[in-house]
Amino acid sequence: MAIRFLPVNHDALLIELASLEETLALLDKLQHASLPAVDEMVPAARTLLLRFQPQKMSAQCLADLIGGWQLNGRQHATGKLIEIPVCYDGEDLPQVAGMLGITVAEVIRRHSETEFSVAFTGFAPGFAYLCGDSGLTVARRPAPRPRIPAGSVGLAGEFTGIYPKASPGGWQLIATTRMAMWDLSRATPALLQPGMRVRFHQKSTRHTVLPAVGAEKPQKPAPGDATLEIVAPGIQMLFQDEGRAGKAGQGVSTSGALDRGALHSANRLVGNPASAVCLELLPAGVVIEVLADCVIALTGASCAISLTTASNTQHQLSGWQPLALLAGDRLQLGAAQQGARCYLSLRGGFAVIPVLDSGSTDTLAQLGPAALCQGTILRRQRAAAVCAVAINEMAPDRLPCAGETITLDVVMGPRTDWFTPQAVALFARQRWRVTPLSNRTGLRLEGDSALSRSQPGELPSEGIRPGAIQVPANGQPVLFLADHPLTGGYPVIASVADWHLDLAGQLSAGVWLRFNPVLPFNPLRPARSAGDERME
Repeated sequence: MAIRFLPVNHDALLIELASLEETLALLDKLQHASLPAVDEMVPAARTLLLRFQPQKMSAQCLADLIGGWQLNGRQHATGKLIEIPVCYDGEDLPQVAGMLGITVAEVIRRHSETEFSVAFTGFAPGFAYLCGDSGLTVARRPAPRPRIPAGSVGLAGEFTGIYPKASPGGWQLIATTRMAMWDLSRATPALLQPGMRVRFHQKSTRHTVLPAVGAEKPQKPAPGDATLEIVAPGIQMLFQDEGRAGKAGQGVSTSGALDRGALHSANRLVGNPASAVCLELLPAGVVIEVLADCVIALTGASCAISLTTASNTQHQLSGWQPLALLAGDRLQLGAAQQGARCYLSLRGGFAVIPVLDSGSTDTLAQLGPAALCQGTILRRQRAAAVCAVAINEMAPDRLPCAGETITLDVVMGPRTDWFTPQAVALFARQRWRVTPLSNRTGLRLEGDSALSRSQPGELPSEGIRPGAIQVPANGQPVLFLADHPLTGGYPVIASVADWHLDLAGQLSAGVWLRFNPVLPFNPLRPARSAGDERME
């Protein structure tokens, strides 16, 4: 199969290759080329997802450049070697030997004598897919286990993997290790990253089940002045900022605020840097006590904002403006009337201990500060740099509410050709309802008619970007939001255009969607191919 360049969005491109070996060879070349326009690479079994800066290099120019490279050699053997002590005590070890028609001792010999390469990361922070010539290719278990202990070493297909924390999984377990795959106390929390080499060596003693290896340790509050107290957090209240861009090599997606425009406005309204940490909240039932005089702002979804003073007088306030509050005031928020999420900023910024350079909470990866609960004291940073408050931030013309229909612009691809022409037409023609099963990971959509595929086969997992519209086997799409998985195994028919991602983050259950394709599915054709010109 020739290399294919498939559109993902205006700043992302999916490169499909013939094999894992070619994928790793391309990853190796891109890592050595250090193209200034490329911000992030997400390798997978047969693809490489590139996030790039289109103002520096267009998608077509990237395709032209990469299309001329020879991919029949790689330098992954020069990557750093990590040695991992294991005890071959996995409960599936006898079954693996039986499936392969060899002895348990032979399984152990092959596994321990093979030098593996880290092909790509995904599934969870710190989870690495290791490939090597071990000859140990086995299918996943028919049904996944509800909980696999951290440190378990498993096999699935052609890959070996080590679970960084306790989680569900369907890999065949052959060994355990006490070495932490994910540890936030390290400068680089993920032990294994693409391009590294791995060897396993057997320890004679049996390992005990690990606790949450590499998990976040409870932290004391960041130092600061107590300013607000959460009396009632509502359905969900989280710290969010712009997220953790550039951490894909550790198996970490960006996450961050669902409505970045509202986050930036909230900060500017109180004189903070636009990227400072805010509270992202679902407003219904939220009650906040003011412990010290402060200035806040509330943006995003529209909702009733009630203020009760220390003298028990009540006022109705408006969002999208600086609000000066006094100690003893109590703020109460009603249900969202339009939109779904509000962003609350505090002049001077919230004192939050960052995790991987961000104060955001990734609900899927369970990374970042814990969700706020009743009784949480919010602290203001001491000696924070602030500037004049803004007074010209404008709310969106109108955010949708349940029962209304909103149109989102989409870029078709990268897997539009996995669907029948009738399904592609139906995707844009039919209305889709946002269901109550939606969350920060994604919006689950439901339409009268399901989307049918033209290709019934399984798609190897590949990189996912925010806004990707993935279609599972039931034909009902899922629109991924900020807390999306780094990779996914269902075909993506289209992606929400960048300028409508904030709007997608404000859609509540009951809203109806229509998709407006602004770019058709059109794989890029490089101006030259590797056969035309060789690059050393």
